[in-house]
Amino acid sequence: MKRVSNVFWISIAIVLAAVIFGSTAPNSFEEATGNLQAFLTTAFGWYYLILVTIIVVFCLFLIFSPIGAIKLGKSDEKPEFSKVSWFAMLFSAGMGIGLVFWGAAEPLSHFIDPPLAEGGTAAANKEAMRYTFFHWGIHAWAIYALVALALAYFQFRKGEPGLISATLKPVLGKSMDGIAGTVVDVLAVFATVIGVATTLGFGAAQINGGLSYLFGIPSNFLVQFIIIAVVTILFMISAWSGLGKGIKYLSNANMLLAVALLVLMFITGPTLLILDMFTDSIGSYIQNIIQMSFRIAPLNEEHRTWINNWTIFYWAWWISWSPFVGIFIARVSRGRTIREFIIGVLLLPALASFFWFAVFGTSSIEVQNAGTVDLTKFATEEVLFAVFSQFPWSMVLSIVAIILVSTFFITSADSATFVLGMQTTYGSLTPPNHVKLTWGIAQSTVALILLYSGGLQALQNALIAAAFPFSFIMLLMMISLYRSLSKEKKELGLFHRPKPRNKKLNNEN
Repeated sequence: MKRVSNVFWISIAIVLAAVIFGSTAPNSFEEATGNLQAFLTTAFGWYYLILVTIIVVFCLFLIFSPIGAIKLGKSDEKPEFSKVSWFAMLFSAGMGIGLVFWGAAEPLSHFIDPPLAEGGTAAANKEAMRYTFFHWGIHAWAIYALVALALAYFQFRKGEPGLISATLKPVLGKSMDGIAGTVVDVLAVFATVIGVATTLGFGAAQINGGLSYLFGIPSNFLVQFIIIAVVTILFMISAWSGLGKGIKYLSNANMLLAVALLVLMFITGPTLLILDMFTDSIGSYIQNIIQMSFRIAPLNEEHRTWINNWTIFYWAWWISWSPFVGIFIARVSRGRTIREFIIGVLLLPALASFFWFAVFGTSSIEVQNAGTVDLTKFATEEVLFAVFSQFPWSMVLSIVAIILVSTFFITSADSATFVLGMQTTYGSLTPPNHVKLTWGIAQSTVALILLYSGGLQALQNALIAAAFPFSFIMLLMMISLYRSLSKEKKELGLFHRPKPRNKKLNNEN
């Protein structure tokens, strides 16, 4: 195939090997990923916490620094997309399925099994919301922002190709044009495939869970296979139509559906309590953010297990998604200043996520406290629909949720095929359709293999394993970006202080 790079062939070979291993020896595959996951979370949990916190501090620094005035592109360039479409696309690609899947389930899980408090108490309720905000807030979006900013800056400001390896040239030099650069890009592609495949697996499981709860359709691998097959066809049709049409229109549709579902649940749910919990949880989140950022519980095995299963898992999830989401956000952010970019990527989606979890999390905990139904008896992917059953318009809410997961599914996979196409065609902003088709089939196949080999647990294991090597690349990206921005800062004289007006008079005296 013309225009494809060595990264394409090497990455496809690695993905194919993983697919063969997972399909022929699913038990061994689950055991291998499980052992690797256990080792990484135990031995490197501290590393994940420190790295992500450093990334957050770096992003906040850029907001308040004069560097924030630098534009991601030429000085006279204007953004390609409106702010509404821009926000819709980055939000749909960055959080989509996860918000719907965990919206009611994660706060409920923390309420039953909190990190510190006694389960089922008022203190547990507050902890549940605070830690959910922590997992889906500024830390998550800072990871995306770092990768996206580095890519957008080097591609649109410095004229480099849209490759992860190109962002490391200020640190590693010309080696990024050779074998070392290929290794970096292969790691980025592999992390993207696993990260997206994991989310597609979650999406298929939730669609299956909704259909099972509402219509009694069996919840098993065969049904999930059919769901993924159908959605694969749909997102490939969207990918074929291009970024300006398919992804843009689907992202806008996602936002409309998400807002509709959110408003319906807000109105029918415990509205006043939702507002109170949203306000209180933001305050608690801000007050405790430093302590939560470094909490590793070295002397308490039970608490450490909780951190491994939730916080470390999420940091790995965001890292594994960062090449995909970062490249995509960079692609749609040309023409914006660094300050506008960081605020838009870091703060606005975090606030939207907070309100989402306040609405669905508070509602699920209230249903559990009411005692009319025990939500803990339902599978994670069915919790949301069980919550809906306790409120008016439950069928409408459930159907909208299934459609929303489906459209988020399509958008995420659609965006991923575009990004993977870019990364394996020398950074092309218009990757060939046959390359996008190849990656679309590959990521859907990996999702199926992960579900087949061990369900959601296998998905989580593979995710943490894939994120680890890419985390080191992110550290180098941050150093590289800072070096280049500092050099440009001096060239532009952003910190130049004007001379005192009375200098001439002082010299004469």
